[in-house]
Amino acid sequence: MTLIFSCAAGLIFGIGLIVSGMADPAKVLGFLDIAGRWDPSLALVMGGAILVGLGGFTLARRRTRSLLGLPMMLPLGRSPDRRLVLGSVLFGIGWGLAGICPGPALVLMGAGIAKGWIFGAAMIAGMGIFEVLES
Repeated sequence: MTLIFSCAAGLIFGIGLIVSGMADPAKVLGFLDIAGRWDPSLALVMGGAILVGLGGFTLARRRTRSLLGLPMMLPLGRSPDRRLVLGSVLFGIGWGLAGICPGPALVLMGAGIAKGWIFGAAMIAGMGIFEVLES
């Protein structure tokens, strides 16, 4: 049952990315181009996502188990550390260069778009490099 709900949540998220236009790297790069033809639509999508997330996390904090009976596993960290800041900077650089982050990359891969596959391969390579450096 958990797998079914996980797949449904991913499908809804992917459809949301497509409907909002956020799977299109040009749309994301338009948001990041504040000195040129700035497109504020990503800010509106992010604002809506934050509002939905705030509601969801508020309800989740009051529970010890999910609706499927699984234990709630919410993040416990409160203060940013060097690894978080460095990872965020690397994520931002990659997002700014490609206009893609992991969610839209999966949508692009599913659509058979080469840029998504290239990004996905680079993301997996980056995770592999991290694992090597950590061990």
